[in-house]
Amino acid sequence: MDQKFAKAKERMLRWDLKGRDIVDPRVLEVMVEVPREEFVPSTHRSQAYHDGPLPIGRDQTISQPYIVALMTQELRINPDCEVLEIGTGSGYQTAVLSKLAKKVYTVERFSDLADSSQAVLDRLEFRNIEYYVGDGSCGWPTNRLPPSGCFDRIMITAALPEIPEPVVKQLARDGLIIAPIGGAGVQELVVCEKKANRLMERTICDVRFVKLIGKYGFDQ
Repeated sequence: MDQKFAKAKERMLRWDLKGRDIVDPRVLEVMVEVPREEFVPSTHRSQAYHDGPLPIGRDQTISQPYIVALMTQELRINPDCEVLEIGTGSGYQTAVLSKLAKKVYTVERFSDLADSSQAVLDRLEFRNIEYYVGDGSCGWPTNRLPPSGCFDRIMITAALPEIPEPVVKQLARDGLIIAPIGGAGVQELVVCEKKANRLMERTICDVRFVKLIGKYGFDQ
């Protein structure tokens, strides 16, 4: 671990994660393992472990550590899970998911963000990730789905008016999906379990995410 970030990381772990409601030992372990400083712009590197979002360009942000840990914990990922992430962004959440899952499939609308995040993830030797540049509100390209034809877990990291039907169709039976649902201001973070082609929804808390632009998301 980079020693200049060691104290900041320990503070994050103690106060922002354990000090709140992050209790999954595997999630806590991964939040310590993944070097968040590698995923933030150099201008904000000193703030890497502050519990707040940071800009990454294109009016996008890297989510605060607590929200990353909370969303990850709520998905209950195991080593056999194939996970779809909609909104690669900086690649930080992708890295956290990668440590826990069998494979991560991640979609990003902006090609420059996709390229930069993949460069960091490749440099840090995250190998179980597949990338796609396109409209995440439409889900993963149907001609590139996993052998099972669906995903065990889906995480949407930008705000949507509702969970898109094409994305719901790609979620496995008994699978979990988490997303910030609402308007352009405040959203509700909801986690849903798919039962008999219906989503059983539970609200976790209020959140603020940037909008997901796309066919089944927000207009420009």
